[in-house]
Amino acid sequence: MARMYSRARGKAGSRKPSEPVKPVWVSYKPKEIEQLVVKLAKTELTPSQIGLALRDTYGVPSVKALSEKKIVQILKENNAAPVLPESMSALIKRHIKLMKHLEQNKHDETGKRGELLIQSKINKLAKYYKRKGLLAENWQYDKEKAKLLIGS
Repeated sequence: MARMYSRARGKAGSRKPSEPVKPVWVSYKPKEIEQLVVKLAKTELTPSQIGLALRDTYGVPSVKALSEKKIVQILKENNAAPVLPESMSALIKRHIKLMKHLEQNKHDETGKRGELLIQSKINKLAKYYKRKGLLAENWQYDKEKAKLLIGS
């Protein structure tokens, strides 16, 4: 969504290899990695935070390369998957934070425009996740109930 809301062209960076290579220096078995993922999920970490913790603390460069499953797939198998996809919950948290800001700063016109942009991003993402089957077809975003949705 880089070009739609700003005139920037996104950002370049390094890419992972096209074929996941199983590193020989990792001593964890796939079952152990799945147990670590579930253990970290119980501490209420998001899937991306779980990946970072595995990389930094346990030395696991890629969960998918070692266990042949993605982190979210492992969480779904163990009934520990988050209710909302991570990108959706991050946008909703941003919207909640912006609504708190606008309550205190009622004349912030730039903030009001930002709120509209965030709402449209949430609606576009919801449309995509409904199409993919990750959200219920009757799911609607309501900014009044957003705080209950995230739990913050």
